[in-house]
Amino acid sequence: MIEINLIPDVKRELLRAKMMRNTVTAMSITVSMIAVGVAVALGLIFGGQIALEALHDGTIKSKTRELTSIEDLDKLVTIQHQLATINKLSSERQADSRLFDVMTAVNPVAPNSIKIATLKLKPESRTITIEGSAENGYIALEIFKKTITNTTVQTTQNGQEVKQPLAENLQAGEASFGEDANGKKVLRFSFTFTYPAELFSKTSGSVVIATPNGKVDVTDSRLGVPESLFAKKPKDASNKEKN
Repeated sequence: MIEINLIPDVKRELLRAKMMRNTVTAMSITVSMIAVGVAVALGLIFGGQIALEALHDGTIKSKTRELTSIEDLDKLVTIQHQLATINKLSSERQADSRLFDVMTAVNPVAPNSIKIATLKLKPESRTITIEGSAENGYIALEIFKKTITNTTVQTTQNGQEVKQPLAENLQAGEASFGEDANGKKVLRFSFTFTYPAELFSKTSGSVVIATPNGKVDVTDSRLGVPESLFAKKPKDASNKEKN
């Protein structure tokens, strides 16, 4: 079968141009409608933001008026700040009074017990310095040192028990004989050691001192200051002996 195109080229081009024009017009209308919708949506969002900001501004002004109407507000704020500072300092403050319980726990029993003349605690270097005397001489001093070096500090951290040595880097000072307040011959001594930070920390939970002879809970410093543990510093004897 033979087909013959009876539409002239000019007319065919005209029809094609009309179809393209109609397509462009339809697309333009669609884009315009979308643009109008977007503009309306943006307008609603922007209007909502303005209304919300106005509401917040009103709330701020209302609360400001309430605060300014409170009598002595500046004094109240100062007191609250001071209370917060006190609470912070209280939580950071160390339980230094545990030191007396610790010394009582590590003091050997008679006849090898010792008397303390001076007890120095230095938190910045975590050291304890003991100056004291022993009636039983060097035997009592060695027993005292061994008791300290074999004592552990037991604390509770994250629900688990942690053990640390009570003393590290023990450094012995001078030792010499002298006389106590009753005129008895005693050995005078001094030494320094480093203690674990948890020993005096209030955030360590329970704190237990485990000596070779038993355990003592020093968390709340129950024992206080034992008078029998301390004595006046011995004086030089006329026939002083040195180690």
